[in-house]
Amino acid sequence: MFGKRASATKAVIEIDGPEDAGSMDLQTQEIWTPTAARARRSVQDLLLERGQINEEQLAQARAVQAQTPGKSLAQILLTMNAASEAQILSALAETLNLAFESPEKSAVDLNAFGVLDVEFIRRNGVLPIRFEDKVLIVGVTDPTNVFLFDEVRRRVRQDCRMVAVTQADINRVVEQITNGTSDVHIDDILKEMGEEDLQVVKETKDDVADLEKSGQEAPVIKFVNYLIHHAVTQGASDIHIEPKEKALKIRFRIDGVLFEALSPPHAMHPSIVARLKIMANLDIAERRLPQDGRIRAIMHGRKIDLRMSTLPTANGEKVVMRILDNRSINVELDDLGFSDNHLTIWKNQIDQPHGILLVTGPTGSGKTTTLYSSLRCLDGNKLNISTVEDPIEYHLAQANQTQVHEKIGMSFSAALRSLLRQDPDVVMLGEIRDPETARIAVQAALTGHLVLSTLHTNDAPSSITRLINIGVEPYLISSAVNAILAQRLVRRICKHCKTNYTPTDEMREFLKMQGYEHHEFFKGAGCDRCRRTGYSGRAGIHEMLVMDDQLRDMVTSNPDVSQLRKICRERGLTCLRQDGFEKVLKGITTVDEILRVTENVN
Repeated sequence: MFGKRASATKAVIEIDGPEDAGSMDLQTQEIWTPTAARARRSVQDLLLERGQINEEQLAQARAVQAQTPGKSLAQILLTMNAASEAQILSALAETLNLAFESPEKSAVDLNAFGVLDVEFIRRNGVLPIRFEDKVLIVGVTDPTNVFLFDEVRRRVRQDCRMVAVTQADINRVVEQITNGTSDVHIDDILKEMGEEDLQVVKETKDDVADLEKSGQEAPVIKFVNYLIHHAVTQGASDIHIEPKEKALKIRFRIDGVLFEALSPPHAMHPSIVARLKIMANLDIAERRLPQDGRIRAIMHGRKIDLRMSTLPTANGEKVVMRILDNRSINVELDDLGFSDNHLTIWKNQIDQPHGILLVTGPTGSGKTTTLYSSLRCLDGNKLNISTVEDPIEYHLAQANQTQVHEKIGMSFSAALRSLLRQDPDVVMLGEIRDPETARIAVQAALTGHLVLSTLHTNDAPSSITRLINIGVEPYLISSAVNAILAQRLVRRICKHCKTNYTPTDEMREFLKMQGYEHHEFFKGAGCDRCRRTGYSGRAGIHEMLVMDDQLRDMVTSNPDVSQLRKICRERGLTCLRQDGFEKVLKGITTVDEILRVTENVN
């Protein structure tokens, strides 16, 4: 209300006396009554009566007001430092028959605070404080702004009651809650989970016994359980626990993008890490070296695995947990976002008796999901399907899965060499990363096995040159490789807030150059179900290179990647960006999302 010193009181003394009551709109009339109006005095009268200003200051303010049209007396008094923000707002609240409060952090109900996002609270000067008999008490800095109050009621969808609070109080409370200096959020979480008291465990340096004890105390256990449960229910793929100098930040990766989820007290960091290490059977005494582990949990009857990694940083150990949920991997090929043409070709390729099929893309582009979905299309009863993975992220019923252990000599190449003596029909390699593994995979494909694997390349044609650079002879590649699938994951438009829109002039010019001039475009407006992002879920965009006789002859001549890419496109290769734009036209995703994901693709 009082932004930039005195702007907040502009609407304040628009109602200086009861004769203006008829100009109030319906929302204000719900507060104002004729009886109250007859007895009501102006803000300046109340300030005089309370001794917060004197007659000389009031006369000076009136003189200034006469020379500055549009400025209220309250604004001028605030500018003159004759009265404080709290004094003026308290007087205004009394004229409107409202309560004036100065909320402390301990008085704010976190359930109430969470009904509005922090950005909206800061920007509009509103503060959800508590619930009273199912009525939300909302502090506002401008009680006369009934349009803002209507917007609050529309967002929270329940009865609200207004009280007056200062902007300074709102800023202080929001800062204390969001920067992790308050333990109110943690208290509230633990109470919801059945714990009445919370005792934050302070770190004792180099005292492993104390850390182990703190990691097994009920409040820490409750919080860690809540953290994992909350991440899974939100659909997160990763949990990041990041210690800062004076704060602790917890972020979730949802649909490929990181969002800040929680800011618990910084003092809880050692206890949280200790608890996670205990769950993952790691050494809680070792805080100077990175460690990797695995946590297995059951939530609502379904098994969930978490792959945990710790990394020492300047402010303490950073922890990242990859959530391995079988529900996210059990996706049919038809639901991965393949175009009809690509889906038909890929299904035909995985039915081939031998050869290499490669899925390529950066980390997090859905390569493992595509491979698992492809293997599920095969008949495990008639075929011997075997995999070599590092690590085994998901269990596949129709396959025999082998874990790589580099420390004991069980590398990809060693595992694959032994696996070929097990009479496999189909072999899935987690990744081709060294010359020996690549050569054995090629030999397996040439001797009658179907090999599925991944590579880390930007597009399909560059996978050929990557294999050559690894050390595989071009003539072996041309004989063994059947198809290469490059892919990325793009966020889907939220179906609950999907709406059409008109692109900007710059975007329209770009789309015209791409050949998409006259089309209807969609985006997500942002709603509670998509966390105001406009996106919910993800789909794949694909680039598929199928080897034919002409391409095999070309690969034998060891072409450079630019030449190979050019020839493939001349022969009709649909690149990632083109496939992405086809999904834009179908209303699956947005132009901005396609450009973001394919920015580094040639």
